[in-house]
Amino acid sequence: MAEATLYERLGGTYAIAAAVDVLVDRLYDNASANANPAVAAFHEKRGHAGFKFLVTAWSIQQTGGPACYPGRDMAAVHADLDVSQHDFDVVALEIKATLSYLGVPVREIDEFMGIIESYRSTVVAAA
Repeated sequence: MAEATLYERLGGTYAIAAAVDVLVDRLYDNASANANPAVAAFHEKRGHAGFKFLVTAWSIQQTGGPACYPGRDMAAVHADLDVSQHDFDVVALEIKATLSYLGVPVREIDEFMGIIESYRSTVVAAA
């Protein structure tokens, strides 16, 4: 029998959506995550619900669930945000802290954080 996907081990769509619900609220409230003026402006003009939907769909797809992410690729999404290494680290830390807070097992946290880390060079602006 094949090992369950990360999507399955995280609990599927509903569990991922619940985690993203907590995460996005934490990111919007995180002063360090909003210290970048371009990110703060994005958060001010974009609705929470739509952002939560996109992050949920992206996470479902990236973890081995159904292909359901309708958004742009990560390079295009972050092109105008001037994301620094520090900005990336702040968000990554918030993701990891949220998963830990929600009781996600270490193995799944590490695997998900590997996915996040694989996007660093795509998301971080060239210096």
